[in-house]
Amino acid sequence: MYNVIFRKIAALSDTESQAAITLYLNYYDSSDEMTILSDLKKKTEILLLYHHNELVGFTTFELYEHLYKGVEIEVIYSGDTIVHHEHWGQQALAYAWIRRIGQLKSALKTKPLYWFLIVKGHRTYKYLPTFAKSFYPHWSVDRSDLKALLDELAGEKFGQYYNAQTGLIVFESSKGHLKEAYVHPSEKEQLRDAVSFFLKRNPKYYRGDELACLCEVNDTNMRPLTKRIARTGAQRLDDA
Repeated sequence: MYNVIFRKIAALSDTESQAAITLYLNYYDSSDEMTILSDLKKKTEILLLYHHNELVGFTTFELYEHLYKGVEIEVIYSGDTIVHHEHWGQQALAYAWIRRIGQLKSALKTKPLYWFLIVKGHRTYKYLPTFAKSFYPHWSVDRSDLKALLDELAGEKFGQYYNAQTGLIVFESSKGHLKEAYVHPSEKEQLRDAVSFFLKRNPKYYRGDELACLCEVNDTNMRPLTKRIARTGAQRLDDA
């Protein structure tokens, strides 16, 4: 049985932080405890996934306002998502995250919300077509209308390391990349449109290069299942 807990980063206990760091370092090279703690402090919330009281996954995000072409928008910027490989089939983490998105969207009323994420692994990129009908970049749906905003957000966060032409964030040295045993998709996975596209757009993903992505979060763009799950989150907020 899985248990999912949301924590404000400021409320994260030392025990929880250490468990998250240990899990991260089990799957990523070219990182260390201080780097992970520094990144955590830049985020707003963390979702912790437990199985029989053991931390087996987490994802973080930062929620912030941004003024784009004179309009105030809200941005949810995803940090790292790590799930123990023995629990890759579970949906508890994704469903809890979608419910939280529903709560945030409901609280914002009519204010536009965008999901901004940088992707160095094919598993993370596959969340996008599961969550939404369209996003940028996409292999078959033209959402180039999102590119200018994505360039602005990525340029603001990563400066010289972001290349607007390729859509990639490339650091001088890796800030963390998946270990060899987990980084590459199988031959079967490579046949999927999302995975094939990701590999073409981010050919050196294995060394920690990140593909910048942007998704508009609204009822029209959500997949039917995503919409239903998000509404349960919004309903919980209304009932609170």
